[in-house]
Amino acid sequence: MTGQTGDRAVILGEYILDTGATVRAAAKVFKISKSTVHKDVTERLRYDNPQLYRRVRKVLEKNKQERHIRGGLATKRKYKGE
Repeated sequence: MTGQTGDRAVILGEYILDTGATVRAAAKVFKISKSTVHKDVTERLRYDNPQLYRRVRKVLEKNKQERHIRGGLATKRKYKGE
């Protein structure tokens, strides 16, 4: 994914908002690092598009609150042999 970082931040923010994706999932789809996605949607997006930033932040907070559940399910699948 090439282009201006501000444009990339907006595209990532819209993707996360539309799909409810985690930072890790968005990084995989756009083939960039998790660190880049996180920096784009938490720092760059705040200045480039404040309204989108506030909406994306809510999705990221929801994902953060649910991460322990996803981790537990992943461990369950691991030991179940899936």
